[in-house]
Amino acid sequence: MGDTENVIIIGSGPAGLTAAIYTARANLRPLVFEGLQPGGQLTITTEVENFPGFVHGIQGPELMDVMRQQAERFGSRHQYEFVDKVDLSKRPFEVTVGGTTHKSHALIIATGASARWLGVPGEEQFMGRGLSTCATCDGFFFRDKEIFVVGGGDSAMEEAHFLTRFAKKVTLVHRRDSFRASKIMQDRVFENPKIEILWNKAIAAYLSKDGQTVSGARLVDTVTHEETEVPVDGIFIAVGHTPNTGFLEGQVALDDHGYVLLNGPTKTNVDGVFACGDVADTRYRQAITAAGNGCQAAMDVEKWLEEHHVGP
Repeated sequence: MGDTENVIIIGSGPAGLTAAIYTARANLRPLVFEGLQPGGQLTITTEVENFPGFVHGIQGPELMDVMRQQAERFGSRHQYEFVDKVDLSKRPFEVTVGGTTHKSHALIIATGASARWLGVPGEEQFMGRGLSTCATCDGFFFRDKEIFVVGGGDSAMEEAHFLTRFAKKVTLVHRRDSFRASKIMQDRVFENPKIEILWNKAIAAYLSKDGQTVSGARLVDTVTHEETEVPVDGIFIAVGHTPNTGFLEGQVALDDHGYVLLNGPTKTNVDGVFACGDVADTRYRQAITAAGNGCQAAMDVEKWLEEHHVGP
């Protein structure tokens, strides 16, 4: 166990890396644990066209790489390890990584949320190649195309409605005969002439003509078990997200779905522990909002350390 860190940042998506840039520039020498998927969800995103400053777009992994390099330029330190647990009952806080315990005066949680997938073979292969979990991110690429949206909750309704701005036709695929979404969201879908609904259907397999991109899906009827193959240009999975908060072991207040509850932009219920990005964001889930929230967390940490007379 070495010296006590000023701040440890857990997570390496846009929120965590922006927090690293700002805390590093404040001479706090942050220690960043990047986890098993350095760069977060953007490392599995191909083209990012809506992040300001990149007129021709940028590949998701490249964006995360340059953000990391920018943080390292100012003195951040990065370890590509997964945090096993934290102990927030002690001062300084303790963060355990692979059997080693690190101490820190402050903590920023930026572990994000993982989109739920269907578990159908080929999802990793076709991710970003006709298969997506973010309509706001990828809808533009499906202008005048025919697409599926899979799900039955509010997020699926919202994604389907949004995608009608681009797509020629949107088909909602739902494994039951009724939606669980709120009535107002259902009404919006039912009233949209560009949206069709396939009830009692589930995706059994993704189809591809070239082995590279999605060209259709094999659907199974959940009542009759009959299978049909349907051509489609893209498939959006909208069955929710799971926040990556299991390692917290209930030490920080979470909502019923596991997202970190905040008091203001970044403060948790534990003094000195801050959270930012998708781990606490149930609404926007965009790279730019996560980055902005990471900036807020860093500035809040800097002020907190100053008020408690710790740090450089």
